[in-house]
Amino acid sequence: MPLTVPTTNHTRQAGVSLKPQHYRAILETAPEVGFFEIHAENYMGPGGPPHRYLSAIREHYPLSVHGVGLSIGSAEPIDREHLARLRDVVSRYAPSWVSEHLAWSVHDGVYFDDLLPLPYTNQTLAQVARHVDEVQSALGRPILLENPSTYVSFADHAWSEPDFLQEVVRRTGCGLLLDVNNVYVSSVNQQQDADRYLDQFPLSAVGEIHLAGHAVETDAQGRPLLIDTHDGPVSLGVWDLYASALSRLGPTPTLIEWDAKLPSLDGLLAEARKADALQVACEERLRHDVLA
Repeated sequence: MPLTVPTTNHTRQAGVSLKPQHYRAILETAPEVGFFEIHAENYMGPGGPPHRYLSAIREHYPLSVHGVGLSIGSAEPIDREHLARLRDVVSRYAPSWVSEHLAWSVHDGVYFDDLLPLPYTNQTLAQVARHVDEVQSALGRPILLENPSTYVSFADHAWSEPDFLQEVVRRTGCGLLLDVNNVYVSSVNQQQDADRYLDQFPLSAVGEIHLAGHAVETDAQGRPLLIDTHDGPVSLGVWDLYASALSRLGPTPTLIEWDAKLPSLDGLLAEARKADALQVACEERLRHDVLA
């Protein structure tokens, strides 16, 4: 199906998650959007409708490839077969960014359907850096590493999370994916200051930002407990923190990440337009500061 798409600027225009429910609407309406992001694992098969639709969309839009299965933080070796499949997806679609999580999900050959947190120790640092090096060598390009959402903290941290990420960047040359929703979720759950976290974060390494929704629950002590669900609109607190991040970073490629309880394509794009408006406001402030 022919598709006429306006020129996009994926630095200023936000991107959205690409979901099968929206394939046809994208091809029929050619929405203005900065880019689409896919989960790599959904496109590791050899062919079929997912690749047919993605190939058609890729002809007209930039892509970001986001992995969830490498288990970069695991003490076990990287799964070479999984890495080879990821390399095939990246080679096939030439995305603008490739990202993974600072987390683990495999132990003794068993895969856990979750992204689990790490203790920030010297031993963990060495294994994460080793795995990032292996992934980047296989892909022939740098990746972005995403800060996690957390619900508990380890007692034996030797590094703060921002310092740990900074050292991984220094050792491997990777970039970072700043998930603002994860910062907000972790800060509320850990009763920490989210803006202070941003002050400490190695912002010069950030190549992409994620925004997402979360669920609000309470813990056994009656305190707020936020769950990183990606199943609703971005909260007001996360929008405020995003604006704070942009004031430090300037306009940065931003994704609206929505994985469950999906809205229509128009509903998803409406969230992206909010991010676009904050990016434009950031540009205007920067321009005013230069001229002042």
